[in-house]
Amino acid sequence: MRQRVVRVALTAALVAVVLLAVPLALAIRSSLYADQRDTLERSALAGAVRVSPDYATGDPAELPSPPAGGRLGLYDPQSRLRAGSGPRSGDAPVRRALSGDAVRGDSGGDLVVTVPVSHAEKVIGVVRASSAAASVRDRVLVAWAVLLGVAALALAVAVVVARRQARALASPLEDLSRHCRAVTEGDLNARAAPSSIGEIDQVARTHNEMLHSLSELLRHESDFAANASHQLRTPLTGLQLALEAGLAQDDDARLRPVLTEALATTHRLHHTVEEVLRLSGASKVSPSAAGQIAVGQLLRDAEERWHGLFARDGRRLECAARGTPSDVLVPGAPVSEVLGILLDNARVHGRGTVRVTVRDLDDALAFDVSDEGAVAGEPARLFDRGHTGGGPGAGIGLALARDLAVSLGGRISLARACPATFTLLIPVDRDEAQESSG
Repeated sequence: MRQRVVRVALTAALVAVVLLAVPLALAIRSSLYADQRDTLERSALAGAVRVSPDYATGDPAELPSPPAGGRLGLYDPQSRLRAGSGPRSGDAPVRRALSGDAVRGDSGGDLVVTVPVSHAEKVIGVVRASSAAASVRDRVLVAWAVLLGVAALALAVAVVVARRQARALASPLEDLSRHCRAVTEGDLNARAAPSSIGEIDQVARTHNEMLHSLSELLRHESDFAANASHQLRTPLTGLQLALEAGLAQDDDARLRPVLTEALATTHRLHHTVEEVLRLSGASKVSPSAAGQIAVGQLLRDAEERWHGLFARDGRRLECAARGTPSDVLVPGAPVSEVLGILLDNARVHGRGTVRVTVRDLDDALAFDVSDEGAVAGEPARLFDRGHTGGGPGAGIGLALARDLAVSLGGRISLARACPATFTLLIPVDRDEAQESSG
């Protein structure tokens, strides 16, 4: 920005200097030439006044001193030099002056002014004053050099002033940019400082107000997630304790499987609440912090949890780890939650057999969840929060799955629309996994 401000100011100053200097240079040239001709004309008139009519009969003619660096001469009607200095034979300006008019002209590289000498209404001679045009040209060049120096000085001053103004304009904007970068990096307490420029201060105030509103919004959302999670965890804990007590006291063979399933469901619900709370507090989590589990155990848990639900609908669920060691560790709760969302999406919106396949990609694992249905609508909007694709649901599940995947450093995408296949990529650190197993 500073360079642009300097360029704009310098261009404006240059245009102004050119528009002023060019006419001024032409005026200086015209003025110097006109002044020199005026000087010559005054000398010629002074000489004409002092010429006696008797010079034609042989009396000597007395002429005043010629102008500095010039010549002054008297010519008779036959264009012959009779007194003073000049060409021996009169030139064109002399011949024209014999008609009775004063003449200004050029001749042989000189500026020439001729004035007729009259007596008894007759022209009896011509006074010629001349000077070298080169001397006037030298004066013009000197004046132009001075003008050029003044113009260069004006441009230099314009550059200095432009740089100072550019610094004054750019510094507040650079400071605002630094605060925006700090906000981007997560510092929501950064505030733009005021400056001496009203327009930039208005932008800074708007930025600070926006940041304050954003901070308040994020705080309210975080507080809501924390409050909701806290209020859910308390009754869930009580329900778990009641179910565990019921299992310990009830020997009824018919109720025991139901109580066991209900207790497992409350455990899964408790893990879901914990994941939602964790996701609301951090954008990324390390695999170790999320609690690791072997891929084989993860698939067995998913099959055990979802097999009955699909069987009730007359559908099959197949889980397989193709070429992937079953002891590779992945973040347990988040990956299980994402797989749960994808399997529930396949159960509600898909059809036919559902397959969960794990592929080894060296530095990552790919979890493919596919069914025999097709995905309708725009694939790019599937993971937008609130987008349901025209089916049942609130449009939150896939958006939550995407956020959970991103929090683990991975990503989720629609790999194929027909048959519907979603792919979850999770990075794995095999060195860390080997150290943990060792």
